[in-house]
Amino acid sequence: MTPLPARPTLVAVEMGYGHLRPAHALAERLGIEVLEADRPPLAGADEQRIWARVRRHYEGLTRLSQLPIIGRPLGPILGAITAIPPLYPARDLSSPTWPVRIVDRLAARGLGQGLVAQLRAQASPLITTFFVPALIADRAGDLDVRCVVTDSDINRVWAPLHPKQTRIRYFAPSTRVVRRLMAYGVPQERITLTGFPLPHELLGGPSLPTARANLLRRLARLDVDGAFRRKFGEEVTRTVGAIPEADAPPRITFAVGGAGAQAGLAARFLPSLAPSLRGGRLSLRLVAGVRTEVADIFFRAVDDAKLGALVGGAIEILLAPDLPTYFRTFNAALADTDALWTKPSELSFFAALGLPLVLSPAVGEHERLNARWAVEHGAALKQHDPAGAAHWLADWLVDGTLAQAAWSGFRSLPKQGLYDIVSSFQQ
Repeated sequence: MTPLPARPTLVAVEMGYGHLRPAHALAERLGIEVLEADRPPLAGADEQRIWARVRRHYEGLTRLSQLPIIGRPLGPILGAITAIPPLYPARDLSSPTWPVRIVDRLAARGLGQGLVAQLRAQASPLITTFFVPALIADRAGDLDVRCVVTDSDINRVWAPLHPKQTRIRYFAPSTRVVRRLMAYGVPQERITLTGFPLPHELLGGPSLPTARANLLRRLARLDVDGAFRRKFGEEVTRTVGAIPEADAPPRITFAVGGAGAQAGLAARFLPSLAPSLRGGRLSLRLVAGVRTEVADIFFRAVDDAKLGALVGGAIEILLAPDLPTYFRTFNAALADTDALWTKPSELSFFAALGLPLVLSPAVGEHERLNARWAVEHGAALKQHDPAGAAHWLADWLVDGTLAQAAWSGFRSLPKQGLYDIVSSFQQ
């Protein structure tokens, strides 16, 4: 790897996995560690308390909003917090909103002073996957600030109070983010369309050898009756390679977010999938992340469906002791995943790997727009009733629908974000 002329400081925050996941992909490639804005050495005791309060409220609201009765009135509250105005008709959206003013006010009172002091002491450029460190460092006025956007469309809070004077260099994962930042007043020359920084171990390098090999094996397993091959086999062979024979039944990975929202879906779909799992026609991975309470929910759902004997075989439950281990094991799991069932979080961008998405309901406006982005690119399908999952999944496998979504995502979505962002530090 080419030596870096300046060793950047990489900063994220633990608000679910959405900001840490791309940070860990970048850290591995840059050969640096991930620092968290809300923890030492960047945050003192007062700052840690502020961050803890924000995280507690957000994650609590996220989980409660998914409950069938009590959660109903909380959904609109979460939507209001994460609201993103319509982009069209085109107009000036640069006026600062109350969240932007709150971040600026907190910075004026000292939030982020540890981060700014470290950047100045080390003469280090900042790269962050969360808007708050970027806005605080930009406010200092003399720092090199780079911000990796982690959703396909974004709230006004990602741009600073005075966007036309910003020094932030934004790395956009989608063309819509480019247009959105410009509508928020960020100069076009401060925005680079890169795509999302996907993990190197799932790409294999700029020529994508690993992603291509995984895609071909995935297409073979998803195309159970040859419907996809008949329509697209020659195109795939010309551009990627020949689709091999299937080496295993399709594997579905069900992953919940860092807040644990939607873990209860497993209890709803497992009874339907039980015959396919017992018969060896399907395998299932349930991803609990680092939350033992989510793993417990999964184990109970498996036992209730009388599938406990399949754990370690057709059913796998992934629980990691810490976040770095989770990100590594999850990436390894995706290499042999054929369809990813998840809410439309930052994992929406993983469709670019040729990984078809089955989308559970969005949690917040940004996820609703992520879902729209993935569906518009043909890379995602919205789940039907979980109680009938075996039936609609079987139809999608027989018809080649999931294989076609895999191919659409690989063909149309950007995959070079990791390498383009890293190369920006080598110029």
